[in-house]
Amino acid sequence: MPIIDYEARIMTCNFIYYGPSQGGKTTNLYYLHQYAVNKSRGHLINLATQTDRTMFFDYLALEFDLVDDFKTKFNLYTVPGQLFYEVTRKTILRGLNVVDGVVFVADSQIDRRDANIESFWNLQHNLQSYGLNLYQLPYVLQLNKRDLPNVCSVDEMKKELIIKDEPVIEAVADKGQGVLETLRAVSKKSLETLKQNMTAKQQNMMANL
Repeated sequence: MPIIDYEARIMTCNFIYYGPSQGGKTTNLYYLHQYAVNKSRGHLINLATQTDRTMFFDYLALEFDLVDDFKTKFNLYTVPGQLFYEVTRKTILRGLNVVDGVVFVADSQIDRRDANIESFWNLQHNLQSYGLNLYQLPYVLQLNKRDLPNVCSVDEMKKELIIKDEPVIEAVADKGQGVLETLRAVSKKSLETLKQNMTAKQQNMMANL
């Protein structure tokens, strides 16, 4: 659940971008950082290997005025896609304490189908190890690299990766297509969940009076 500072009128959400290696997670954050209004963005922190793949995480903070008179701050993280960084992924999830939304960035290329499925299973497994459930978290599926040849059909990818009524966004992240739409979708889902939880809490308080 987002952290709310009522005195400062700031609500903070932590979103994780997950997916197979070189699927476009970091590219999403680079695009958001490049085109965000300067006053609304923080530093893009990138820790990478010698092969330029994300080794630990990418982190980007953005601020928007979305909810009444609250300033909404989004902390965006990616985790390494390579399976041999399993311990690193778990460490990042544990260190965040709160995950308010998940974006799974799938690689649309046919030869990456197995990598998508393996990474998706790994995401669910790691969340469950910390008492989190993807079925209950705000979640968006991004189908990236739609401009490349030899890609799976959208229907095929949905059949393999969709788990509920989550938004599915087609994207070409290195050109910015679908990047903002993805962030808006997971933000909307997170805010909807927050409102539902607050309503349920108020109802419980009234019932106990």
